[in-house]
Amino acid sequence: MKNEMDISPFSIHEIEYVKKAARLLESAFPDSYKGRGLDEVMECLSEERVAYKATKDGEFLGFVSALEAYKPYGWELHPLVVADNARKMGVGKKLVEALEKTLSEKGVLTIFLGTDDERFATSLSEGNLFEDLYAKMARVRNYKEHPYEFYEKLGYQIVGVIPNANGWNKPDIIMAKNIGKSGE
Repeated sequence: MKNEMDISPFSIHEIEYVKKAARLLESAFPDSYKGRGLDEVMECLSEERVAYKATKDGEFLGFVSALEAYKPYGWELHPLVVADNARKMGVGKKLVEALEKTLSEKGVLTIFLGTDDERFATSLSEGNLFEDLYAKMARVRNYKEHPYEFYEKLGYQIVGVIPNANGWNKPDIIMAKNIGKSGE
């Protein structure tokens, strides 16, 4: 059916989409992936990872990937990227939901992620986080559309912060979500 977004597993063999994913990753996160987008996408699509892509009428809208970090129960969501013209349209939400469903079916209990604050977009970039960290985490504020609020809407919680992970007063905000079925 035309005009419907398609969320589907992302394969290393989808060469045109792989190239588009690499360009998207480099433009969305130039500080991290400039000149390395293709290598990162190839890693995201390796056999031991889980990845999904979003397309609409052949247009590549974004992708998400996850890797096993704590065998077998804890997986890291890395990365999630959505094209600028597809943001705030439910693309990221649908990608994350597909990923969570697959990982839950594999018996994964927890998904976690790091969402860097490299642009002083939250109150966590103000001052020394080694002083009164937990109170600062509890009072976190979003100044510049930092994605931690997107993840909160999907049920993720801030579970920690790595102060100065990306330079002075540029923390990595660690978030996690329980996706396990109770009693398993």
